Amino acid sequence: MAPPQVPLSLSRADTFRDLVQDSVERLERHWPQLAEVEFHVLEVPEPRDDTVPLGSSAPATRDRHARVVVYRRPVELRAKGRDERALLVHEVVVEQVAELLGLAPESVDPRYGQD
Repeated sequence: MAPPQVPLSLSRADTFRDLVQDSVERLERHWPQLAEVEFHVLEVPEPRDDTVPLGSSAPATRDRHARVVVYRRPVELRAKGRDERALLVHEVVVEQVAELLGLAPESVDPRYGQD
């Protein structure tokens, strides 16, 4: 029975979306062009071969903005706790942004892979 502004009232999906948003906001300070990118959270990716991606990206087309997707369930299954989940979410966002920008992840965030 917590009020809405108290973190206890957030669902796991809401908390995960907040982690993605925090990561995006952190990157937008250095990469303002990310304001034109749509960031989404989906539960799971479409079934593929033997791999389960943690995220995906798609470049902009004439009809839509560039897009980054982070898959909540695969990320949650790989992270042991909140701190590890936050770190993994940020790494996935950095990797997908790097792919969109045609850069190495370390160029997008110099701290990538160091935590």
